[in-house]
Amino acid sequence: MLYKFKSKVTGDLIMLEPNGRQILQLIGKDDPTSAHKGILLPADMPAAIAALEHAIAQDDAAQQQHLQEAQAAGKTQSPADGVTLRQRALPFIEMLQRCQKADKEVVWGV
Repeated sequence: MLYKFKSKVTGDLIMLEPNGRQILQLIGKDDPTSAHKGILLPADMPAAIAALEHAIAQDDAAQQQHLQEAQAAGKTQSPADGVTLRQRALPFIEMLQRCQKADKEVVWGV
């Protein structure tokens, strides 16, 4: 399944199901009805952006700690093993910021 986030002021943002579900969970839209079909109103966007930015900061810290532990153990590990939450969430944050500025909602599953 794919998540397709739509708005009237940005292009569509498409995510694979696990990634879209993670984003929705982070912004508090993880109930069964919102998971497949929902709307995020401009008034709710500042809280959603703040929640995503907080989750990104936590993920960045965990990635940095993991990298330091690997280096301390003598393992060579690149800092970019896989796609980070920051890379996945930033396009969505940018979408929310533009929609909030234009006072337009974001919808998915419609």
